[in-house]
Amino acid sequence: MVDKFSRLSALKPARAVVPRDTTLRPTNDTDLVGRLLGAGVARNEFGEHLAIRSWYSTPEFCQPSEVALDLLSRVAGPANKRAHAGYPLFAHSREDTSAVRMRAALENPEKWLFLDTETTGLSGGTGTYAFLVGLAWWDAGGLQVEQLFLRDFSEEISLLQELSLRIAERPVLVTFNGKSFDWPLLQSRFTMTRKIAVPKLTAHLDLLHPARALWKLRLNSVRLVELERHVLDPDRLGWHREDDIASSQIPQYYFDYLRGGRPDPLAGVAKHNAMDLRGLAALYGKIDGLLDERETNLADTASLDLFGLSRFLNRRGEKYRAHSLCTKALDAGLPAPFRRQATHDLAMLAKSRGDWAAAVKLWKELAMNPKDGIAACEQLAMYYERRGNDCAQALEFAELGLAKAGQAKWLCREPFEAGRMEQWEDKFMRRLERLRNRMKRGKSSGPLALPASAGIAATSARQSSR
Repeated sequence: MVDKFSRLSALKPARAVVPRDTTLRPTNDTDLVGRLLGAGVARNEFGEHLAIRSWYSTPEFCQPSEVALDLLSRVAGPANKRAHAGYPLFAHSREDTSAVRMRAALENPEKWLFLDTETTGLSGGTGTYAFLVGLAWWDAGGLQVEQLFLRDFSEEISLLQELSLRIAERPVLVTFNGKSFDWPLLQSRFTMTRKIAVPKLTAHLDLLHPARALWKLRLNSVRLVELERHVLDPDRLGWHREDDIASSQIPQYYFDYLRGGRPDPLAGVAKHNAMDLRGLAALYGKIDGLLDERETNLADTASLDLFGLSRFLNRRGEKYRAHSLCTKALDAGLPAPFRRQATHDLAMLAKSRGDWAAAVKLWKELAMNPKDGIAACEQLAMYYERRGNDCAQALEFAELGLAKAGQAKWLCREPFEAGRMEQWEDKFMRRLERLRNRMKRGKSSGPLALPASAGIAATSARQSSR
């Protein structure tokens, strides 16, 4: 009963929402940048700033999937230190009202606020200003965009006050690299005003990290512009980046304007920001569809994307789905450079669920690869020593792994990689010493015959490493 009342109280607003005037005053004839941007003048107790308001029919509203939200709110980590389903963003206690409020807000898209900033520098720091703060939220089935602009730095406090009010209305922030750049920058600007408290977020979804996990294998670059071009179908969304400006030029355009230059390039900056906001909203819809459990969402998914999704799910404790998608990625024709990693992942997933026969079969397949298989040799040596109770078999695979590591160290040219191979050699030598001592003491149950292919591979690897 206490738990039910705590949930109900958590869903109550902290205080009554007071309606406020959001009407924009038209710009006058001398305000060239305001007229160029199609902006109005917003005013509050701290002064004025410009605001540009637009509504777009695309991307369409996306109802968040509970499965996707659960996965996005987990933190990946080692299985031996984290819960089997990953660390949830929310507290485990049912009586924690703040956690209930957080979950309720995250599951309510009316509380979401997409955010992207344009700044006077790309490295952050206390001297960097956010001269254009782009905000967007779902409205009437489409996306409402509001861009707050500083005509000069004296308008910053007015802009931050408006941003604070917007976040109070929609305290779930959705960004792209916002946890590392946008939000820390804005926090420092709020702090430096000494007049406006830093707004408190209920939750913050940064889509850079899942995007990197899902598409980096195929695209290499996961900049938002690349994702729009290769993942989000810009033709359907209704915009293209052919005439877009480079992000690296944006600070200079603003400084030129402050020094009395023409404001024309700032129209391109505002358009760039609006496209980023629309791309961010569309990106969430794409990620939401992939993370949902419905298999129909994956019908046309590339093999590398399936593999990336499998690894993402594996790190968040979804072992069954990760195994299924990894198998589909291999069946769909995963490129050769990734097949060994996928096979290794399948073996480790089989190990985690106790399917030792499947794991050993996959490890032996990897161990036969003349260019790789060091980790597989270690896993096989561990298996035969600890579970197979066959020290002779474990010894053979440990020797094979040692030979492979020595050969790889001899061939590699990078000091870091050579050092890593030396670590492998040390691990195998310690294991070999332990196995030989056990065999001398007669604690082995007797050898099982090593497959002829494994013995030949071990001999060949040892000879090539000499």
